[in-house]
Amino acid sequence: MGLMADVVAKLRGLGNKSPIPAADARGSKNSETGKRPTPENSTKYLYRMMWVDPDVRAAILDIREMDRLDGRVKRIHNRIARDAIKGGLVLTQTKDSPTISREWSAFVDRLQLRNPQKLKSDARGLAMEGNLPLQWVLDGDLNVVAGVRMPSETLMPNVGEDGRFVSATEAYHQIDIMTGGKIATFPMWNLFMCRLDPDSFDDQGAMGRPFIDASREVWRKLRMTEEDLVIRRRHRAPLRLAHVLEGADDTALETYRAEVEAEKGEITTDFYMNRKGSVTAVQGDAALGEIGDVVHLLDTFFAGSPLPKGLMGYTNGMARDILEDLKRDYYEEIDSFQDTISFGYEFGFRLHLLLKGIVLDPSDTHVSFGERKTETPNQTTDRMLKWMALGMPKDMIWEEMGYNAQNIRQRLEEQKGRGDPYPGGVDHPGLRGESRPGPATVSITPNNAPKGESATSIRNGQ
Repeated sequence: MGLMADVVAKLRGLGNKSPIPAADARGSKNSETGKRPTPENSTKYLYRMMWVDPDVRAAILDIREMDRLDGRVKRIHNRIARDAIKGGLVLTQTKDSPTISREWSAFVDRLQLRNPQKLKSDARGLAMEGNLPLQWVLDGDLNVVAGVRMPSETLMPNVGEDGRFVSATEAYHQIDIMTGGKIATFPMWNLFMCRLDPDSFDDQGAMGRPFIDASREVWRKLRMTEEDLVIRRRHRAPLRLAHVLEGADDTALETYRAEVEAEKGEITTDFYMNRKGSVTAVQGDAALGEIGDVVHLLDTFFAGSPLPKGLMGYTNGMARDILEDLKRDYYEEIDSFQDTISFGYEFGFRLHLLLKGIVLDPSDTHVSFGERKTETPNQTTDRMLKWMALGMPKDMIWEEMGYNAQNIRQRLEEQKGRGDPYPGGVDHPGLRGESRPGPATVSITPNNAPKGESATSIRNGQ
């Protein structure tokens, strides 16, 4: 028996290995064994059969309170959402299909995905809660008419201790926090869960974590320290005077105190005494600038945040090149965030097409956000010009720049029909021998730019 035949025989259970089990209650049939979740999560799922995860709910409530009380946290969430949705959603097709384009345009309109408020709400929810549960709402004609964002702290994945869904028709339960009863049940196709940094992607019961989940304790210490700092300065900063009256009894001391305090609203320049005494100035707190503990907590808080401290306005002592490196790291985080949320919309669109009887290969279409934050617009344009010099398809270049290639071609055809002075093209026989514009020529000169990079040269044909 050959090597390949032996491998196939073992995979089929004809060798010493155990055979592939029969279909289980979920309808699956494969050779997977063992448990997906960690032992701690596996035990937690047994206790979580009738209640939402208390850790997830506590984290989300803490993050919401932080967002409500602290402008820095609110700005972090708003900045992440704003940067992620910039450019809107774009559908990329390997082969142009008017049917797919028409369905996508209608899908985007029905789900209000052209509305920046809807996109920002979803992106902000994913950043704050670490989860984006999208419920797909169907009409009577099986059209996906809405993608409703559900509150993730009320959802309970219906998984067993092995970390797999118990039933595909009851994948998630929504729990009433007040009564503990089930509000609704969602099958797997009906609710798609975008998860941000779960303990294990393959563990279907592991929920995502908010962006600044690990910074909650540091935030509490920072707020407490800042409040203590204000209280200390309020009590210790003012200048005080120590009045010493030797030999004065309590009555004389109280009389003197009443006279002095009665004149606090006036400008007092001198004190007069008929017995031995003195007035000594007691300086306020002279160490008002010592805030090293606050700076340490502030640095620690932003170290756990995706947004660099320099982009939030804290630029003291930060070099420009370091800020650029931190900015690039933040933009790479945003690119990954965009991929996470756009895949959820792509799942909903593929579900809509499937209900219409259209089955696509995973490589046929791709949904993404039009503008990536890793590069500046100039860098993106320069890269696209280099792609053009290498002979890359123009459709791919337009799509990489965040535009719909089919719409670009339609607009070019309309423009050509309206006002093209050379409707026959630049090589039309009637234009030969005349001065006329030619196609642009793009070339690349290696090592002709700063830091050894290649330079792009564009020359218009004559």
